[in-house]
Amino acid sequence: MKIAKLFDQKKIVYSFEIYPPNLSSGVDVVYETLKNLTNLKPDYLSVTYGAGGTEVKNRTCEISALIKNTCAIEPLAHLTCVNSRKSEVSDVLNQLSNDNIHNILAMRGDIRPNTVVRDDFKYASQLMDYIAGRGGFHLAAACYPEGHPECESLKKDIEYMKLKQDCGAQFFITQLFFDNDAYYDFVDKARARGITAPIQAGIMPLTNIKQIERTLYLSGAKVPHKLSRLISRYGSNRVAMTQAGIMYATEQIISLLENDVQGIHLYTMNKLDVARKITENIDHLISMENTSYLV
Repeated sequence: MKIAKLFDQKKIVYSFEIYPPNLSSGVDVVYETLKNLTNLKPDYLSVTYGAGGTEVKNRTCEISALIKNTCAIEPLAHLTCVNSRKSEVSDVLNQLSNDNIHNILAMRGDIRPNTVVRDDFKYASQLMDYIAGRGGFHLAAACYPEGHPECESLKKDIEYMKLKQDCGAQFFITQLFFDNDAYYDFVDKARARGITAPIQAGIMPLTNIKQIERTLYLSGAKVPHKLSRLISRYGSNRVAMTQAGIMYATEQIISLLENDVQGIHLYTMNKLDVARKITENIDHLISMENTSYLV
């Protein structure tokens, strides 16, 4: 199934991101999580891509196949390229195709201190061109409401977003953000530039201090005063911060629904209880929006 078609069939597309277990753990570790996430009825599940060697990267293919063939939900397999040779990417594409997986989120990938950068692909658009040249795959791409941390300006970043659309991106998933006004402004600017593909809002509930510090460091997302106060007040208590993070994410999503967002992509961090609680908070709202859309 072509995931992009869901945006024609529904007003709100609702999905989750998960990541594969590390190599020391068996696939059965994530199977129970997958089964329970499936019960929450997401429209699709995206699977992050390992930054290590071939065996790590193959976990993405393995979990995607499990989702497709066991859970009966369409997977969106992440594929990064900054540390990959063309031959390695070709092998991954062959494996995905053999497992009947045809939806790919194509990204450059983060460049971290220990990242071995290859020259085969420098940008996500080059990876997308390569995949499109093979045929048989449907492409999604990442975008950044507050601009990519390495990009000189949001305007320039939107130009890269337009290039991704021209290279075959059929829909976009945003990097996480905590200020909805930044998202609305970003969408307006993207549309003005001629970007017509759906833009799904990526939401990450912040539930503990370590996660918060790492998330803010990697994403560069701005922290609104309201969220800053929640972190300051409840961050030292994990249970309280989890509840506060769920509430903040729920409020974000409700506001997005009120303002005609095309989809919500929940970064679950494999935390089933958090995903379940947020879904319970909003499932009737999404159902009502989608029901009215079909009338």
